[in-house]
Amino acid sequence: MKLVLVESPTKSKSLQNFLGKDYKVLASFGHVRDLPKSKIGIDTENNFQPEYIIMQKARKVVKEIKSSLVKADVVILATDPDREGESIAWHLTKALNLVPIKNKSKSKKEKTYERVVFHEITKDAIKEAFKNPREIDMDLVDAQQARRILDRIVGYKLSPFLWKKIVRRLSAGRVQSVAVKLVAEREKEIEDFIPQQYWSITALLKKTGDGEFEASLVGQNDKMIPKMGLKTAQEIEDIVKELDGAEYKTVDVKKKEVKRNPLPPFTTSTLQQEAWQKFRFPAKLTMGIAQKLYETGKITYHRTDSFNLSSLSLDAAKKFITENYGPNYWTGSYRYYKTTKKAQEAHEAIRPTNPELVPTTDALHGANEEKLYALIWKRFIACQMGPAIFDAATIDTRAKNYLFRANGQTLKFDGFLRVYPIKFKEAELPLVKLGEILELIKLTPKQHFTQPPPRYNEATLIKALEENGIGRPSTYAPILSTIQERNYIEKDEDRRFRPTEIGITVNDTLVKHFPEIVDINFTAKMEENLDQIAANKKEWVPVIKEFYEPFAKNLEKKYEEVPKNNITQEVEGKKCPECGAPILIRFGRFGKFYACSTFPKCKYTESINKSDLGIKCPKCENGDVVEKRTKKKKIFYGCSNWPKCDFATWDKPTGAFCPQCSSVMIIKKNNQIRCSNKECLSRSSP
Repeated sequence: MKLVLVESPTKSKSLQNFLGKDYKVLASFGHVRDLPKSKIGIDTENNFQPEYIIMQKARKVVKEIKSSLVKADVVILATDPDREGESIAWHLTKALNLVPIKNKSKSKKEKTYERVVFHEITKDAIKEAFKNPREIDMDLVDAQQARRILDRIVGYKLSPFLWKKIVRRLSAGRVQSVAVKLVAEREKEIEDFIPQQYWSITALLKKTGDGEFEASLVGQNDKMIPKMGLKTAQEIEDIVKELDGAEYKTVDVKKKEVKRNPLPPFTTSTLQQEAWQKFRFPAKLTMGIAQKLYETGKITYHRTDSFNLSSLSLDAAKKFITENYGPNYWTGSYRYYKTTKKAQEAHEAIRPTNPELVPTTDALHGANEEKLYALIWKRFIACQMGPAIFDAATIDTRAKNYLFRANGQTLKFDGFLRVYPIKFKEAELPLVKLGEILELIKLTPKQHFTQPPPRYNEATLIKALEENGIGRPSTYAPILSTIQERNYIEKDEDRRFRPTEIGITVNDTLVKHFPEIVDINFTAKMEENLDQIAANKKEWVPVIKEFYEPFAKNLEKKYEEVPKNNITQEVEGKKCPECGAPILIRFGRFGKFYACSTFPKCKYTESINKSDLGIKCPKCENGDVVEKRTKKKKIFYGCSNWPKCDFATWDKPTGAFCPQCSSVMIIKKNNQIRCSNKECLSRSSP
């Protein structure tokens, strides 16, 4: 009997169905060994040797595997084909005392292993993998081990510093802290943003006996006007006055065919981004669903940063497209996509294992697994389909010394859009001849304000991490989950990330005293070092040593230099409603809060309304505008003098003032900045 070990029960069932009665497939339920929780578990004085133990939750599983091991001729380690999977396999060899099959001795008690890898759970892929076993790849193991040790050093060395200097039960993470920094920096950009006013002018024109179309003012005196070139209402007033009674004459008409190519197949990060955009799936949920789809044989391995596609999958895609949509829908030759950076392992992109397994439901409906599978299937099929073809047209019209331009396009051939719809703006322009005089129906000035960068959401934060080389396919979802669980970031009413008060405090502390820990370039360089370890280009011990020695020296110094950030200020005039003692402002892991000064005798606490907007109430002009929440946790903004003043709004005031009427500017729900003066808004709205 051959004993096959995998990570999960679902995967074990899938493999058992393919392998038959001569094999017994068991699941390890993930890692069976890890560093101890009670201590750092790394000997920093002896080349950072880790102390691994069989975890409490894994002891029963290891015992069951050992009982099956007695009857096994050989153990086949079929864990996932990446660093984590290689590490799990290696830990199993240590926990079970397995040796490579080539090193087998004459002892009957000694058990041997073979390592097999496959990127999809299909009969052919498994058959091929079992024909070509290998040993454990220690380069991949060392890369994963180096990551684990680095993360443990930062977590177990830096977290106690935060406990002592800020508040207990805080934690720091080598990669997670950089993600928090990105969110905190974006929030600072938004807070510091000052909206700038600019204007545009649109002409509604009509061809004699034909339809109307809009054209935008783009040029003046034979020079193009920049997007924000029209700054003041006076400029607009002068232009409108000058154009009064002007003749609108067509001076240029251009037509061309435009091709739009499909997007590449999914990688881990792009799948997480698209699943958020389409279904609002958090990254953790997306990866959980993808795990099930992989383990049940529906898709290829879901942790990958590669756009590679196998020749077999390309052949299958061509066959499906030509038979179901027609030869004109195939791209004509196989379309290959280049990975933007060196992929971590030689994986394929995420694709269906069998294109003939057509989704039974539309991607926008059905259960979560059906939605995600349909998304992956459509993206893969579309990437080998022909381009969408549009007929595009541009009409330039001159009025006095001003140039107006209209752009339009209509779909000529849907191509890949038949399978993977993407919104393209279609606008059909009338047939206009050169020199033709057009009728002006209406000239419309529009006031605009520049917008701050939006807060990150699940998709854009993952994209930022990937673009900056932070983390790898297997880490994006855990990063986002961890920093939310630690209450360092939270989602606003639009499900975008913002830093919490404690998140800002921790980030400020790390930026000031441990800049390398949260430095994007430094963290990206460390990821490159891990890649080089995996590629047998660097040794793991020197990489960790290079990081640890200056880190440890700085940490020792900071323990002496940095004072404790313990906020216990008395609040003038505020008494405890339970015992009458003075109320203090204290600082906890969830931020500032009111607490009775006699604690622990009296345990009264009260949350503090956020009043960091720095804006006086526009109604009573005495109170501050503060952030509040309804009973259902929905955010709104009101006066701190409530109930004396009943000012309240769903729209967030910015602190800036309208350049037109000096009223407070607000951020609408669509993240657009507008004036709070309704009369001003009615004059300036599109």
